[in-house]
Amino acid sequence: MASSTNDVADEFFPFLRIYKDGRIQRLQVTSDIVPACADDPKSAFRAKDVTISVDSALSVRIFIPSAVDLNQKLPLLLYVHGGAFCFESAFNLQYHSHVGSLAAKANAVAVSVEYRLAPENPIPACYDDCWDALRWIAAHVNRDGPEPWLNQHADLDRICLAGDSAGANICHHLAVRAGSSAEQLGRVKVVALALIHPFFGDGAGDRLWKYLCSDTTWLRPTAQDLATLPCRRVKIFLAEKDSLKFGGWNYDEDLKSSGWNGAVETVEHGGEDHVFHLKMPECEKAVDLMEKLACFINLD
Repeated sequence: MASSTNDVADEFFPFLRIYKDGRIQRLQVTSDIVPACADDPKSAFRAKDVTISVDSALSVRIFIPSAVDLNQKLPLLLYVHGGAFCFESAFNLQYHSHVGSLAAKANAVAVSVEYRLAPENPIPACYDDCWDALRWIAAHVNRDGPEPWLNQHADLDRICLAGDSAGANICHHLAVRAGSSAEQLGRVKVVALALIHPFFGDGAGDRLWKYLCSDTTWLRPTAQDLATLPCRRVKIFLAEKDSLKFGGWNYDEDLKSSGWNGAVETVEHGGEDHVFHLKMPECEKAVDLMEKLACFINLD
């Protein structure tokens, strides 16, 4: 008897449903894709999209505060969105609003990466895309790169990597690679790393990860990698009701015991769940998270 096109091969609720005919259904409802806008007089930030690679379809959305002076140099934030490696976008309303507001609040240049999603693009495509975005940023170190906003405004001695959930995991590996492959970045300096509700394994078998990638070495940071992080500051944001928080606390403890020569601080917001700040950006604790993150980006 022939299989129906609706026969399900596997399901990873609440993220993916895989059909026997190879179709992939994303179960999460995400916000709409919105255009960048560089000239909205009512906005606290300006935004533009830039294609980095046509071959890999790698692109970024860049944000600057609306009130930035012509040649004012600002810290640069490289932001990596979450979404279990398989959904969400730097271009959707949720992340456009969050990263743009963060750029305005922190008075920083923000580069939000539109990386390739699994499983159509197998891991480590997302990691490689974010590394290529960081290398593209580094090409502006002499103020003669392809993007005028970075040439005019980005202080590449003050780069902060930040991401939420899966994006935080990617940022950890970006920081490690920035240390081990520093020659590819020239004179730029990754000075800070912010991990928001980071994913370092789900503590329940990691079924989705094992479907997306057979290599579990990406999941849990090694002591050697932690000891060689090039940044001198790390801040971790956790939520009390988030099952992933234990991976964040383990990261804090392992980093402190690794011999790394830097300062780490972990903040846990009571009574909240995973990425609450994206779902309820105006709530008191989301505002607190935003203020603390903006301050962290600007520390010397």
